[in-house]
Amino acid sequence: MSDASSPASTARNIMALVTDSWSTNADRVVMRYTDPADDWIDVTGRQAREHVDAVAKGLIARGIGPGDTVGIMCRTRFEWTVLDLALWSAGAIPVPVYDTSSSSQIDWITSDANITTLFVETEAHAELARKVASDTESPLTAIEVIDKGALDALKAEGASVTDAELEARRTAAGPEDLATIIYTSGTTGRPKGVRLTHGNYTVHVAGIHEELRDVLFEDGASTVMFLTLAHSLARLVEVALVASGTVMGFCPDPAKLVPYMGTFKPTLILAVPRVFEKVYTAAEQKAAAGGKVKIFRWAAKQAIDYSKALDTPQGPSTALTLRHRIAHRLVLHKIVNVLGGNGHWAISGSAPLGERLGHFYRGLGLVVLEGYGLTETNAASHVNRPSRSKIGTVGKPLPGIEVKIADDGEILLRGPSLFAGYHHNPEATAASSHDGWFMTGDIGVEDEDGYLTITGRKKELIVTAGGKNVAPAMLEDRLRAYPLVSQCVVVGDGKPFIAALITLDAEALPGWLRAKGLPEMTVAEASKDATVREHLDRAVERTNKAVSRAESIRKYEVVLDDFTIANGYLTPSLKVVRSRVIADFHERIEDLYASGPTS
Repeated sequence: MSDASSPASTARNIMALVTDSWSTNADRVVMRYTDPADDWIDVTGRQAREHVDAVAKGLIARGIGPGDTVGIMCRTRFEWTVLDLALWSAGAIPVPVYDTSSSSQIDWITSDANITTLFVETEAHAELARKVASDTESPLTAIEVIDKGALDALKAEGASVTDAELEARRTAAGPEDLATIIYTSGTTGRPKGVRLTHGNYTVHVAGIHEELRDVLFEDGASTVMFLTLAHSLARLVEVALVASGTVMGFCPDPAKLVPYMGTFKPTLILAVPRVFEKVYTAAEQKAAAGGKVKIFRWAAKQAIDYSKALDTPQGPSTALTLRHRIAHRLVLHKIVNVLGGNGHWAISGSAPLGERLGHFYRGLGLVVLEGYGLTETNAASHVNRPSRSKIGTVGKPLPGIEVKIADDGEILLRGPSLFAGYHHNPEATAASSHDGWFMTGDIGVEDEDGYLTITGRKKELIVTAGGKNVAPAMLEDRLRAYPLVSQCVVVGDGKPFIAALITLDAEALPGWLRAKGLPEMTVAEASKDATVREHLDRAVERTNKAVSRAESIRKYEVVLDDFTIANGYLTPSLKVVRSRVIADFHERIEDLYASGPTS
């Protein structure tokens, strides 16, 4: 069992952290957002407080009172954070709703959280919400559209509210008071509302600031926020960044992330593994298009070898150091420039990054601090530290988090940053813990230094007909790292061998084909092409090297339509909804087992 003592937090609530930071950084830029021409607009600490205070006064004038739940359905943009902080300033409880949510999902969240007012980004969102509000049983009565000036209207309405009244609201909430309800993305059924208190945030942020001081408090610290703020990780990061004074730029459209990186030049890259994979793949394809794929792969190998050597007692040899320097000058610096040229820290979460990419990026000079957590742990329980990062692990527990590995390998956690239970669901709350420990549902191992490695999901463990327990996550993550593969679902529960459904990355396919000297093909054509299948076979063989024969993928099927948020096979946080994939592709899976394995 590992544990870390809780840091002291003197802040009464979230807004105490925020206003202290804004006072310290009154004349410094703390946020940036873009105008229609994609030029950055700077916001100082003083200006940020003015925006938030004005909107908070409008909320008070509108009649939103302490403890009222208010929904936010919007992409990650400046207005999201202003509204979030304004609601906390007014004493209300903001409840995020994914901007990709359907009417039925909006209906469930607004009903369960008793939301009467919902702020949405667009008129299209408003139409979905109005369908919900038309039901006489829905609590939803007010739908405000941000794109139609909802925040400006609030500022105008709040002109008569005094500073004293706002201050009384802002300081009223204490550590035990509910700060937000964040609904899980629902990979295993109806989303559950996770209740997080002000104390859950203030203690957690104090610990994050303590452990990541080199990242968040260095001169010029900055990051581009593009992960959805409806997700617990981005929400925690939002509070931690605002409270530290790290400059936060907003990127509502992920398609613009690369150009925004180029003009923003962040010191910190906050992303999920898929982003790091796509940057690598895009660089490889660009090199291939220019006839330089061999030199790219040579340079990538130098980066990986150099990073691995950093973990040895003797360090990189003189010859390796020279090769790495040449690789950086010829190739690697171009990838650094794609990420803005100023990044030297990265935080990756949501899924395993993999050792290959971890070493590759560290070889570029970008230290990826991989972490782990769940919504119930207020997004993060573990993270690698700037002073010592073990690639392939999710790091050590954050301050205040105690860890125990159960006899069956399940990761158990407890500490002051963990959630206060599920909203209106005492049965699920009781079922989530045992003897005071939160049962994460994930399985993992700790090394002698307390660094945690996630090996799978307890509920996803596959038991083959031969009685072999197989954790599909390791196989899926390794196979998904191949540039041509988009998604992978490993199957085999009760079956004689392990198999997999995979989808091809339609964006990566054209460049991959050019690099291999192959003609243009559709995904359907590529799925049947002998050369493509040969390379997929090799990718599966490499994946299987990490496991025993009984755990290896013996057969696979290419599914033509990718798994996406739009078709319901991915959650908004980009996790595969395994149960739905397995149910909808039941016949395809059975066909895999109609004959014996191919390997």
